[in-house]
Amino acid sequence: MINGRTVGVIIPALNEEASIGLVLDGLSLAFDRVVVVDNGSTDATVAIARSKGAIVVHESRRGYGAACLRGIEAFAEDPPNVMLFCDADHSDHPDDALTIATVVCSGQAEMCIGSRVLGEREHGALTPQQIFGNWLATTLIRLRWGAHFSDLGPLRALTWDLLIGMDMQDVTWGWTVEMQIKAARDSSLVKEIPVRYRRRIGTSKISGTIMGSLRAGYKILHTIARYAIR
Repeated sequence: MINGRTVGVIIPALNEEASIGLVLDGLSLAFDRVVVVDNGSTDATVAIARSKGAIVVHESRRGYGAACLRGIEAFAEDPPNVMLFCDADHSDHPDDALTIATVVCSGQAEMCIGSRVLGEREHGALTPQQIFGNWLATTLIRLRWGAHFSDLGPLRALTWDLLIGMDMQDVTWGWTVEMQIKAARDSSLVKEIPVRYRRRIGTSKISGTIMGSLRAGYKILHTIARYAIR
């Protein structure tokens, strides 16, 4: 609990046995419940997450957005005041996760996004295609909706009421940009803060391959175009 507000954490995970334990060890006790959403792991991810005290739920549909939606379902019966989304690959710093959650719990913003672009990052932590993709997507959001973002960073926190009101739909790589478009469209109070970013443990399912990068880029641009004409 932070400033009297409960905080839940959703961590989508797919074959992250080398990193999930480190991520869970690093998260602060300030977080009330941590849900790891297994997206079809064939390694020891699930066993390690449970051994660290996390709640584990399963989502058979492959996709980052699908895993996030399943995590939201897991909290629905007893929702927290604030929801934090964090990656399972050990690229995010736990202290930054706490800072981001605190921004929302203190009422400074309805949503707080960690910007890897504005913060310190290890060499190679963001690929050239990620840097360009972030610039292009955030530029298009600014031109269409007037909101100034620098990143589509996965480390983010927002109030439960805002999250549910967004009626999130995307099940793959358009999840983060959909959330930021809806926040901009509805003039939600959003704050972006610099965060540290490490090279991930293991190979990214998206930016780690050329095809993955192309598919993710297409989906992000398609999502922006779809909402822009509404």
